[in-house]
Amino acid sequence: MEGDSVTLNTDVTEIHEDDDILWKFGAEDSLIAEISRADGVSSTYDDVSDGRFIDRLKLDHQTGSLTITNTRTEHAGVYQLEIRGAKLSSKTFNVSVYARLPVPVISRDSSHCSSSSSSSRQNCSLVCSSVVNVSDATLSWYAGISVLSSISVCDLSISLSLPLEVEYQDKNPYSCVLNNPISNQTTHLDINTLCHTCAGTTALMI
Repeated sequence: MEGDSVTLNTDVTEIHEDDDILWKFGAEDSLIAEISRADGVSSTYDDVSDGRFIDRLKLDHQTGSLTITNTRTEHAGVYQLEIRGAKLSSKTFNVSVYARLPVPVISRDSSHCSSSSSSSRQNCSLVCSSVVNVSDATLSWYAGISVLSSISVCDLSISLSLPLEVEYQDKNPYSCVLNNPISNQTTHLDINTLCHTCAGTTALMI
C-alpha cells in the first residue's frame, strides 16, 4: 500500500568479495543501485526514472538487498537483480503498490424522486459513488453479507457510481463498499436519513 516500505531480498547472507550486485528497474532496465566490493562501490541512483526514487532507496551492504521506502503507485513494476561473480545469477521481482482508497459516498437520486409516482412513494432510489485513481478497484452494494451489484475499474481515473432502489420500510442493513485486493472502505446506509423526503438530496459518508 502507498506509504509502506518494501524490501527486495537477494537471499544471500553475505556478498562475496568478487561479487557485483546490480539492481535495475522497468522496461528500460534503468540502473538504480549497485554494490561492487572489489571496486569499493556501494551506490543508489535515485535520480533515474524521472526522479521517482529520490530519497527512497536503501541498500543492505551485507546482503545487497534493496528497500524502497514511502512507496507510491509509480514505484510499481518489474525490478531485476543481477549478481555477477564466479557465476551469473538473476532474479525478477514484480512489485504492486495500491493507493489508499477513498470513502464511498451514498446519496439520494433526485432524478427518480417524484411525488406523483406511486412507485416513488414506496421506493427510495440511491446512488453510491467514488472517484478512484487506483487499479483493481471494485464498488459494490451489499445487503448484509450478500452482494447485490458491483462495478470494477482497472488502471483508470474515473468516477464510479452504482444505483440501488430500496423500499422506505426496508430493514435490511445496506452498505456500499469500495475495495481492492488489500483494503476496503465501507459506508453504511441510513435509510431514515436519506429516504425520508423527496425534497433535495443528501450525501452520507461514514
